[in-house]
Amino acid sequence: MPKNVEAGLVISLISLQSTIQKRIGRALSAHGIGVSEYLVLNQLYMTPTQTIRRSDLAELVGLTPSGITRLINPMEKIGLVKKEENLRDARVSLVTLSAAGKQVYEDAQVSFAQASVSLFESLGVEQLDTFTELLKTISKGF
Repeated sequence: MPKNVEAGLVISLISLQSTIQKRIGRALSAHGIGVSEYLVLNQLYMTPTQTIRRSDLAELVGLTPSGITRLINPMEKIGLVKKEENLRDARVSLVTLSAAGKQVYEDAQVSFAQASVSLFESLGVEQLDTFTELLKTISKGF
């Protein structure tokens, strides 16, 4: 019976994702946030206006609209983000990065970067480049 290489690869990728979540999560916990919160703050920080429609934010971080609402509600309560109404369309909800959220993100960036380096320290630059290109190729198929 032929071995299913693709299934083995998927299992390896899931295992890698779990390892990444744990290590990055540990590093970010010092800042009072987890990986999902970091991804939200990152998207808001990288947007020129630091404001994104809630539905677009959900798409960017890979959550459903209800999932992003459950994530940003506690973030709003602790002052990392603010919810705003869209003056042009009351049906559209906006999420804005607060000053406190910006500071937490900037502090957490250092920990995120350090943890990222430690995850892949066994790979050389050429291997990292190849791995990155392979992931991009796979992602294009979706």
